[in-house]
Amino acid sequence: MPSTMSSPTDFNDMAALAGLKGVAAAVAAATPVDAPDWRDGPRAWPEMSSDDIAFYHDAPEPTQAPDTTSDAPWPEPTLPGVMVCPEVPCAVLPGVWGEFAQAVAANTQTPAAMSVLAALGVLATLLQGRFEVDLGSHREILAFWSVTVSPSGTRKSAVMSVFQEPLLYWEKLVRDRMRRDVARNEAVRSTIAKRIEALKQSSAKAHDEELKAIREQIENEELSIPDEIRIPTLFTEDSTPETMQRLIAENAGRMAVLSDEPGLFRILGGLYSKGGASLEVFLKGHVGSALKVERAARSIFVQKPCVSMGLMIQPDMVADLAGNKQFRASGLMARFFYAVPQSNIGRRNVRQRNLMPQHIVQAYESAVMGLLADYPPEPGTATKPVVLRLDALAEDLWLDFSQEIEDGLTDGGAFTDIGDWMKKLAGAVARISALFELAANGLAVTTVSLESMHQAIKLARLLIPHTRAAFGLLGADAVEDDAVAVLKWIQTNQVEEFSQRDLQRKLDYRFKTAAQVQKAIESLKLKGCVRTETKKNQGARPSTVIRVNPLALSGF
Repeated sequence: MPSTMSSPTDFNDMAALAGLKGVAAAVAAATPVDAPDWRDGPRAWPEMSSDDIAFYHDAPEPTQAPDTTSDAPWPEPTLPGVMVCPEVPCAVLPGVWGEFAQAVAANTQTPAAMSVLAALGVLATLLQGRFEVDLGSHREILAFWSVTVSPSGTRKSAVMSVFQEPLLYWEKLVRDRMRRDVARNEAVRSTIAKRIEALKQSSAKAHDEELKAIREQIENEELSIPDEIRIPTLFTEDSTPETMQRLIAENAGRMAVLSDEPGLFRILGGLYSKGGASLEVFLKGHVGSALKVERAARSIFVQKPCVSMGLMIQPDMVADLAGNKQFRASGLMARFFYAVPQSNIGRRNVRQRNLMPQHIVQAYESAVMGLLADYPPEPGTATKPVVLRLDALAEDLWLDFSQEIEDGLTDGGAFTDIGDWMKKLAGAVARISALFELAANGLAVTTVSLESMHQAIKLARLLIPHTRAAFGLLGADAVEDDAVAVLKWIQTNQVEEFSQRDLQRKLDYRFKTAAQVQKAIESLKLKGCVRTETKKNQGARPSTVIRVNPLALSGF
């Protein structure tokens, strides 16, 4: 049939002849051709025959763009502004200590890092003040500070209590054994005190020649007063600075705080007594500097105090203190090891029962009792700490690690953001290696092995990201702050899906440009909080929507 179109046409002409369906079908059925060279001038469209027109009039509705709404499972989301910290395996601990930590983590369905730091807190409690490690230039005491940061409801108390049990049992055994000695000591001291008081009263009526004799009697009585016998305490769960001074003096110069309550951390942050708390006793107890306190009631002097801490607190407490310049400047934050494990709330199996194997429980209890052999020393016995040295291989590995830290502390180096913490890390690693060695091989060891040093450095490397998270450094990023704001809007309003335009309109007070909104959305996408999907709309073009991960919607 001859063509009805004798001149070139465009899609407007085609629409007039064949309708919009015809245009759409023609586009869909078109065969791609090489684009003409623009230098050859205009190129005409091919002529359409009457058969072509009839074909396109009868063309079916073009296929609509597919709906890319996905039913794929959602990934585990990550809070914006929070670093994804590596897991800390219990196997980093030696022998039964690692086995027990793993059993506790499984039984309580808690992150392994929580048990690892709890175990180290117990080891330091048992061994501080009794051993030191010689690094050539100086000696490190075995005090160890740790903070595990975990939200409410993550079973911090359950983990802490199970690690404390053999320590409490030991304290009870000692208390029962020493009860008679304590009672006898109190009776003698009380009797002498009454005699002294009677002599003082009689001196008021004495003649001059009698007064000298009474004074000599009082002096002799005072010299005969035996030292007070106190039942030793391994740890406390809370303490003011003043109480800590007394506990250190009463317990051979050493004390530990093992607690899942925020009380002591508030004190350390200057929240005790309206910010007037003295932190000196804690600082001295970490480095072993002489503690000398003069009080009206009594004087305290401890040549080399040791204070260890194993704390478990909620994130908001660390967040408050991370931005406290005065607290950070005090150097206290730099002395802690931090664990910020990802919460598993909402993913625990309430029907799952992982019972603690009794042979592992008994092995842990035996290990604790073994490290408490010959402790406490007899009253009045002068004791010096045993000095451990690094063997040649352990020392070489430690020096390599120390140099790596030093190199990373240069301006713009890998560790400048947490420089105050990294500066103390080499010494802390030496302490941990000594704790590992004693835990693995008992109280008779004299050197720290390569294996113990290797495990200590491995733990330190794993905890570096945790420290960054605890210091709250990620919150300084503007895009992360925007992502936090978007997620808060999502959770507050329970928004299941939205468009970029909706978001910018709802948060117009924050987002001034589309690019700013897009960056925040991309940040949330990378963290698994949202994803972009194409949604089919009846009779209209498909639209792009942003769907929210249900876990992110619930606050995960």
